[in-house]
Amino acid sequence: MIAFLVSAIRLGMTFLLGSTGETITEKAGHLNLGLPGVMCMGAACGCYAEYAYLTEAGMEYSPLLAVVIPILAALLGGAVMGLLFSFFTVTLRANQNVTGLAITTLGVGLSEYVIEEADVIFSKASKHFTAPLIPFADELGSFGKLVLGYGIFIYLALAIALITTFVLNRTRVGLHLRAVGENPATADAAGINVSRYRYIATCIGCGVAGLGGLSFIMDYLNGMWEYCVDAIGWLSLALVIFTVWKPNWAILGSLVFGALYVASSYIPGVSFAGKELFKMLPYVVTILVLIVTSMRNRRENQPPQSLGLSYFREDR
Repeated sequence: MIAFLVSAIRLGMTFLLGSTGETITEKAGHLNLGLPGVMCMGAACGCYAEYAYLTEAGMEYSPLLAVVIPILAALLGGAVMGLLFSFFTVTLRANQNVTGLAITTLGVGLSEYVIEEADVIFSKASKHFTAPLIPFADELGSFGKLVLGYGIFIYLALAIALITTFVLNRTRVGLHLRAVGENPATADAAGINVSRYRYIATCIGCGVAGLGGLSFIMDYLNGMWEYCVDAIGWLSLALVIFTVWKPNWAILGSLVFGALYVASSYIPGVSFAGKELFKMLPYVVTILVLIVTSMRNRRENQPPQSLGLSYFREDR
């Protein structure tokens, strides 16, 4: 049971980073279906930066830089994908759904090329990401393993989700961002630069999502690259709907998704087909939540009104 819960929490924090990044993007009115590609590119850029640094530094590498450099590279890789998405949807006014799917295709294919160029296993570097931040956590028994025995990504994901919640609900920047997503024409009339907010929110959101891709590889898979990061991206998109666009709710939702996704691995006698059916459970739960929230029709549980719609100032 302890191993199951630890695995669910580690995977859940990957979902949390992806969904928090997408929530930031969607609060500005951008429906970014390119999230799977963004997470793939974040993972690939972070892993490639790790490979380049370890190759250059050799045996004299710094454990601190071995963590900081990949994190910064993943943030940058995701942000660049967000910048590309914003350029097409804000500047060129392209359809957001089509652009997002193109970003997914580009990100998945490009990440495979980047990793094949590196052609290494990152298990040596992953120990710096999975090592408990609190050294004596293992000595505290089950409590230490469940609460304190995690690497940097778990606590970073929690911090980002809580900070995002505070900014969205308690600051002027968050108020402006939500106004841009709800009614960009009114926000524009109030003097808010809609294009700037959408650019910045999308880049920041994609940067956070890219960090989630790196978390999946370095923390959950212990440095073993697998071409399934895009599946985690689609689940992160579903988590945004499951938690009704609230990053603080996503903390609990991510644990639910993580537990449902890994449950089959801890149930004896489950066939391969059965495991794949178990992995569908997060989507089923999301559909049920979507039906319930639609029936209740409470405004605070609905997506931003202008989600997925490009803003044309001339139509104001």
